[in-house]
Amino acid sequence: MGGRAARKRLSSNLCHCILASLLLIPGLFQNAASQSAELKSADSKSTYSLSMADYQDKVYASWLGQMVGNFYGLPYEFKFIEQPGPENFPYGYGSSLERLKEFNGAFSDDDTDIEYMYLLAMEKYGTTPYYQQLAEDWQHQVRERVWAANRQALALMRADFSPPLTGHKYYNSEWFQIDPQLINEIWAVTAPGMIDYAVQKTDWAARITNDSFGVEPAMHYAAMYSAAFYESDINTLINIGLKALPKDGKFSHVVIDMQKLYQKYPQNWQQARQEMAAKYAGNFEYNPNSWYAIDATLNGACAILALLYGQGDFQRTMDMSVAMGFDADNQAATLGGLLGIIGGVQAIPESLLYPFGNKQWQKPFNDKYINITREDLPDASIEDMARRIATQGEKVIIANGGSKETVDGQQVYRINREASFVAPMELAKAPPLFIEVNQQFEFEFYPLLHHQSLDYVRFSIVEGSLPEGVTLKDNRIFGVSGKTGIFQVTIQGVTPGMTNRQTYTLSIHSKNLAPEAEAVIHNDKEYQQLDDEIFLIRDGKRGLRDGLSQGDTFYSAPQAKAPASADTYGYRFKTAQEISTLLFNPGYVKEDSGWFTSIHVQYLDNQQEWQDVKALNITPRLELHNNKYLQGKVIDHLVRFQPVSTTAIRIQGIPGGTQPDDPEQHKVFQSAISELSVHQY
Repeated sequence: MGGRAARKRLSSNLCHCILASLLLIPGLFQNAASQSAELKSADSKSTYSLSMADYQDKVYASWLGQMVGNFYGLPYEFKFIEQPGPENFPYGYGSSLERLKEFNGAFSDDDTDIEYMYLLAMEKYGTTPYYQQLAEDWQHQVRERVWAANRQALALMRADFSPPLTGHKYYNSEWFQIDPQLINEIWAVTAPGMIDYAVQKTDWAARITNDSFGVEPAMHYAAMYSAAFYESDINTLINIGLKALPKDGKFSHVVIDMQKLYQKYPQNWQQARQEMAAKYAGNFEYNPNSWYAIDATLNGACAILALLYGQGDFQRTMDMSVAMGFDADNQAATLGGLLGIIGGVQAIPESLLYPFGNKQWQKPFNDKYINITREDLPDASIEDMARRIATQGEKVIIANGGSKETVDGQQVYRINREASFVAPMELAKAPPLFIEVNQQFEFEFYPLLHHQSLDYVRFSIVEGSLPEGVTLKDNRIFGVSGKTGIFQVTIQGVTPGMTNRQTYTLSIHSKNLAPEAEAVIHNDKEYQQLDDEIFLIRDGKRGLRDGLSQGDTFYSAPQAKAPASADTYGYRFKTAQEISTLLFNPGYVKEDSGWFTSIHVQYLDNQQEWQDVKALNITPRLELHNNKYLQGKVIDHLVRFQPVSTTAIRIQGIPGGTQPDDPEQHKVFQSAISELSVHQY
């Protein structure tokens, strides 16, 4: 129920709620049009004025708008892929109504819950937490209902990596997916009018899960969010976002493409969507092993089209977000938040804030946010969440050259438009780095953000030393070592006013013996023909840097019955070998299977009996359970044990599996492996 009349009724209802409950944010819905005009007259190129009342209203509206869009899009998530949705507008909440009724208010989803986690982190650690602090919160609070780049980032955290390596394209196989667009709006909401700061901070936060052009749509959104506190024109906002992107970036070309499509088909959104999908929906060189429907670039293109064809109307924009398809609830949530900032609470149709009428709920979504997705994430009042976000925004404003003043009896923020974000000096954590002797090695321990350079940062070794042939240069270690052994080195990074140290372990091992094996062992069979698929486990291609793809991963035969029989992988040699180390990489674990729930390492003794090795140590640990949300892809696991002399070595474990989300698909158990190398030491 949109329109002017509905907005007047909404304003009346909300004012009544303020008087009745005295719980709303003070001054949240104050009409400050004349005062805002006076404030704008005092603005300059470098400063911007925003009343506290307006800021609080816009923050509240942004949070409401994100939830509206999330619930509006959820029933249509991935429903429209090959074709756009029908023009049966308005779509309405659909099946989300049942859940809103069940929880008697709003409920958490991955389009809002991580931002709530980030709010708690800002309150606990400060407005810019360290990566390591955020990673600790992720590991505690995110245990299920996590997908794509977010899931892989979580798995890497549990494998002793810290951001930004958890989003790096050499470690996170899904670095190009949609995830940063879901979870980072809060950094711009707390940086009103501070466009550079908002974009740079969003880039920094997005590296927790993504890399390269995979973070660019989120950066574009951040610029629009930050600018929307003073700019209301949709086309201007899109261009502000475009200006904030890397000039040679992939998404800048996408935005321009979408603008041209809108100009070409101003009255035919379906044709624009079809031409957009023809160009951006699919598997390309960068994403051959992943589901393209959750691609960051593709869904970012959908958002720009929805914004253009919505032209600032909230209801129309929600319907366009859904009709564009793919991961529709993300676009609807992000654009709902953006339009909330632009127009405040009164811009959101009453029918979307009160889907059961305002007699059943006295406040939007009954002023309840119920956690159903994350560990130890407390239920909250929506109004209180908005107030707390605004409190963090005030801290950001003042800490970055702004101020709070009293002007004609009202509290006003003077905002430094030219503020820029300075990321904490923090060297990434990593598990022991597996290196094979006489093989090229490279490790980037301090990846740069889009706006960063090495001009103001220096790195040096303060403890330990690198092996001969390996060098520290700028933000990376690289080289070829001709010497085996364990080398620990502590690197110090220094920028103006900040210093940080991190210790890295270089685990350099003798040459891989697997290519010399007489046979590859898998379950009860030995394979000797080089064209057998199982031979890919010794081809030396184990990581994303090596170009590993899903086709380089071997999957055991699916088992339908529980308990599943053990899967084994190993080698038989013609003569006895001294062995103390294996390198296991599972490759591309599947969505619902492809991992072990137990693991043994065994060798063949002199009596030709299989025996467990002693003093087994696996680093980083394997996730030996059936929680699919914690299983990682393409992660090296260093397997060490007491040396043995043997003609055969193998790993053995029970394969895992879970019931797919599609009830028509059957649960199966299987394991996955891309590489198993063997080393004397």
